Amino acid sequence: MNILFKKLLYLIIMLFIISLISFLAINLAPNSFFASGELNPNITQESIEHLKSIYGLDKPLYVQFFSWIFAIVQLDFGISFSSGEMVKNEILDRIPITLTINIISMVLIFIISLYLGIKSALKKSSFFDKFTGQLSLLSFSMPSFYLALLAVLIFAMNLEVLPIAGLHSVKDDGSLNYYLDFAWHLILPIFIIVFGGIGSLTLYIRSLTIEILKSDYIFFAKARGLNKNQILKYYILPNLYPPVITILGLSLPGIIGGSVILETIFSIDGMGLLFFHSALAHDYPVIMGILIIGAFLTLLGNILADLVLLKLNPNYNEK
Repeated sequence: MNILFKKLLYLIIMLFIISLISFLAINLAPNSFFASGELNPNITQESIEHLKSIYGLDKPLYVQFFSWIFAIVQLDFGISFSSGEMVKNEILDRIPITLTINIISMVLIFIISLYLGIKSALKKSSFFDKFTGQLSLLSFSMPSFYLALLAVLIFAMNLEVLPIAGLHSVKDDGSLNYYLDFAWHLILPIFIIVFGGIGSLTLYIRSLTIEILKSDYIFFAKARGLNKNQILKYYILPNLYPPVITILGLSLPGIIGGSVILETIFSIDGMGLLFFHSALAHDYPVIMGILIIGAFLTLLGNILADLVLLKLNPNYNEK
């Protein structure tokens, strides 16, 4: 219970620091949604000042910041400059698809990397090990946006076996065909995220497994007559889970941040695409709302990773 309290306190403090840095960075950025000519080339300066007063942008920065923090505590992220809609509602409409893609991708990255890394270590210097090594190097050396464009060109445009963009090709009638079509549209985006995430993790798991196989307790396990499956279950996997889960927790920001690029390329109406459009329009309330939600999800993911480690190893306690 004490550890959970510390984690929650850490989350609150980090969210405050992140919100402060994000708020200052947004307000120091050049141009503005209310700059002359941004809304309407014929808009008058008096109209701009009136709009600023409505949104509270005529107040000192520290007043704006604490007013915004107080509103966030009440889950009020303000009103979008562009659409006039509540930012909370816009994010709630987009966040399910972004979370769906990222959660599925994280699970697949964990399973595939664990399989490839362990098998490569057990078959060290074999063809499989060399092939996996080259595949891993290709994975983390290729930019995700380039791989996404290449995949669209090959599978969607040339071979025409996968959809090029969007989430649906059929009407939402609640049928099985609708959900299968939805899953069909997710293949390319998830493939890009998974392929970009397995490379470094596979090599890391392979390296850890090789070190574990050199340990004394593996030697004594073999001397006791344990077979490969027993050694894998009782010795290799329990020693792999803590560092792998830690790495996955640390990789969350990169995966969530990569949603901006992938959702833009594949025209997926999620948080990433909303952030991209809001950044182009200088829609600061939406930008700040997405930044805070993204930071919260990242910190929450790291806390959950720590709790899982604590469950696997009761003696684990991060200082």
